Amino acid sequence: MNEELKKGNLIVQLSFGLAVDMIPFCAELDAMKKWSLANQILRASLSIGANVREAQNAESKADFIHKMKIAAKEADEVEYYLEVCNASILLPDAGILLEKVRSICKVLNKIIGSSKMANT
Repeated sequence: MNEELKKGNLIVQLSFGLAVDMIPFCAELDAMKKWSLANQILRASLSIGANVREAQNAESKADFIHKMKIAAKEADEVEYYLEVCNASILLPDAGILLEKVRSICKVLNKIIGSSKMANT
């Protein structure tokens, strides 16, 4: 994908930024020996951006929507895990990360809705 396109694409930027920001958070979970949770959060958060990037090269509008829906499902999963972290006194606060993933969920849902409308 063209570097200029990536720079101007909000969801590509947001999902990449979240993935990068998740690394130290998951390292903190690792240090607390919460390996399963750290692994699950990291995998799901990386998957958001991977699916968004894959959607940029979709073969059709339906393929684009499908990949964005997968990214949205992964974002919902990450949101859940971060909410659990915030609710537990034994886990680190996910504060700003939770705000970021909620923003990503909103953008993804808007993209999916707009793409469906354009597809009809």
